[in-house]
Amino acid sequence: MKLVLKGIIPPMITPLTADGNLDIDGVQRLIEHLISGGVHGIFLLGTNGEGPSLTYELRKELISYSCKFVAGRIPVLVGITDTSFLGSLDIAEHAKKAGADAVVVAPPYYFPISENEMIEYLECLAPKLPLPFMMYNMPSCTKIHLTIKTVKRAKELGAIGIKDSSGDMGYLNSLIEEFKDSPDFPIIVGTESFLSETIRKGGHGAVAGGANFVPGLFVDLYNASVQNNHLVIDELNKKVKYIYDTIYSVGKYESRVTKGIKSALSVMDICEDHMALPLRRFENGDREKIKSYMNEI
Repeated sequence: MKLVLKGIIPPMITPLTADGNLDIDGVQRLIEHLISGGVHGIFLLGTNGEGPSLTYELRKELISYSCKFVAGRIPVLVGITDTSFLGSLDIAEHAKKAGADAVVVAPPYYFPISENEMIEYLECLAPKLPLPFMMYNMPSCTKIHLTIKTVKRAKELGAIGIKDSSGDMGYLNSLIEEFKDSPDFPIIVGTESFLSETIRKGGHGAVAGGANFVPGLFVDLYNASVQNNHLVIDELNKKVKYIYDTIYSVGKYESRVTKGIKSALSVMDICEDHMALPLRRFENGDREKIKSYMNEI
């Protein structure tokens, strides 16, 4: 049966120990927290998962333990984006062996590439993938904004959907319009504040970073959006805005969202907030701000 993705799929953070190893107990606690919150899947090794900063060995360890702990209860998606073509395939093969359900493909980063080069890359990659693949548009990190032409070619090559983290509502609407007659090709938004509007326009869900620490909030917002319950949508969107104004606004660097999510989870005693270099966790003052905001939440 073809995997159909929808709902809330958190981009799971990667719990780490102080010495940079995988926090296995933290992984298990986090997964149970997510599943008990009603999420519809998890996405490993994305941007919030610090995937590109982790060794291949640690990535594989995370995949194996996550699939073991999930035990088939929800779909597991694995990000395989890498500067190395063979490195991406290696992680994909491991994901298959570990029991993951799909992989997620963003453009290889570092070198700026053209639309034609991206399409040729997919034409080489897709036939070799051992699992269904979902596209991931993340222009702020990859130096390329996936065009509709590229996404259509990806679909022809077997892609089962796309996650758009461009933050461009106009582009997101164009995706929804282009694939409105393809319900088996879901459009998933990565900008969580766009969730209700995405569902209203015909999209299918969100890869919401905040669902790491408040999964129930985003699951409820998704359900209210599907049911077109405006009163509940308005109330829950106020809570999402509060997260943006507080947890995501601590610190002065672009990495503050991922740091804020990990710090929030540490306040909840789910896992520590250690980061993979080059990122560093918040200092004490900022961590205290996160703690006070979480008390309010």
